[in-house]
Amino acid sequence: MSDLELLTQSLARNVKHWRAVRGFTLDVLAARAGVSRGMLIQIEQARTNPSIGTVVKIGDALGISVTTLLDYERGVKVRVVPADQAVRLWHTDAGSYNRLLAGTEAPGPLEMWDWRLMPGESSPSEPHPVGTVELVHVTAGELTLTVDGEDHRVPTGASASFEASVPHVYGNRGEAPMEMVMAVSVPPVH
Repeated sequence: MSDLELLTQSLARNVKHWRAVRGFTLDVLAARAGVSRGMLIQIEQARTNPSIGTVVKIGDALGISVTTLLDYERGVKVRVVPADQAVRLWHTDAGSYNRLLAGTEAPGPLEMWDWRLMPGESSPSEPHPVGTVELVHVTAGELTLTVDGEDHRVPTGASASFEASVPHVYGNRGEAPMEMVMAVSVPPVH
């Protein structure tokens, strides 16, 4: 089974499981996530590979991390993710990418990401649920972090934190690749 097939099967199983745990019907989850009921049916039947944006919306609506939605090895107390098994969810032809390094539920979803943005590229993000916080630490280059329309320069070695319940954009306006590690904490669903 290919990595993509494994992720598709894991996503299908985990969306069904967490929808049942939360007591959500397909219609309730579709409304909470802002995706169509038909898309959820296709996901739960492992008949589609949704965009990362759709996966994030479903995770946010269920109050769980993307890591949990894509996890295919449940029940382990310690989970080591080898570097070559970090999940790349977004990339461009120029060489920009993000990789989901690790995640857990503590008490809501908590994720750690590895990002690389090539010069001139950016990645916009829709608002996350109220109470979501992101932490970034730039390890190379300079990040232009735009939060609710306001730009913030974050140079190499600097860190930033922000409430991510507003539109935000990660950008590289410099001439060298920008690399950062990002943590995302989403409040639990009650």
